[in-house]
Amino acid sequence: ASNATQRPQRAYHIYVEANPNPNSMKFVANDMLVPSGQSFDFPDVAQAEHAPLAQKLFNTFDFIERVFYMSNFVTVTKAEGTDWHEVQDRVRTFIKAELEGGTHMIIPKTVVEQSNVVTQEDNETVASIKNILEEYIKPAVESDGGAISFHSFENGIVKVLLQGSCSGCPSSTITLKAGIENLLKRMVPGVEGVEAEGV
Repeated sequence: ASNATQRPQRAYHIYVEANPNPNSMKFVANDMLVPSGQSFDFPDVAQAEHAPLAQKLFNTFDFIERVFYMSNFVTVTKAEGTDWHEVQDRVRTFIKAELEGGTHMIIPKTVVEQSNVVTQEDNETVASIKNILEEYIKPAVESDGGAISFHSFENGIVKVLLQGSCSGCPSSTITLKAGIENLLKRMVPGVEGVEAEGV
């Protein structure tokens, strides 16, 4: 990579934070890692081809099953049989070294727009759903190391995409059903249920 695309050299501090999914761990940096409001989810190494840091994590640690980036953190999901106590320091040290060495998080041309943004094609119901997801639900999900975005709305069912620690987490389906569904049903006429797409 040319110097123009290298990130400036600096020291990073990474701390580790648990979240509701026991197989996921948040590695939080003292600086923004990806542009605010954007999130990137890599369920496997094949989908991380434009994400050098995620690719290196998959290739270095065979117990890593998913990598997710958002704002100032990387959420890593491990295989069931691995104990975080044995591996989290290695992962933390690795992320720190890669960041300090200038490894890119993402190669810019692959940025995917989040889908909670209201567009002109959205009818009033969809616009309301997106606004509620963005304002009330997204911040709570983010604090747990994940992300949520609108997928579709038809026949009374809202479909959402869950990413990061939320994906495949047993408590996320409960969160989805209890919290999110209740909120949307209460606030948006016509919503009868919420389902997660691709979990």
